[in-house]
Amino acid sequence: MKDLIEAIAKALVDNPQEVAVRAVEGEQVTVLELRVHPSDLGKVIGKQGRTARSIRTILNAAGMKLKKRFTLEILE
Repeated sequence: MKDLIEAIAKALVDNPQEVAVRAVEGEQVTVLELRVHPSDLGKVIGKQGRTARSIRTILNAAGMKLKKRFTLEILE
């Protein structure tokens, strides 16, 4: 799942080498923390959060297949 988010983020940004994804395992939910270069933050979030919402939708759909819950946090 971490690789999926990393691949999507790298396709969106101008500085793909700055993309970092960290997985934090919880009891019920796995939190994926996405860090990008500050200038690329707007590209990952998108207008009115549409891009971020779309990434989260893909994450939820893939998580259903694995029967796990995932949450995406975009960090500065």
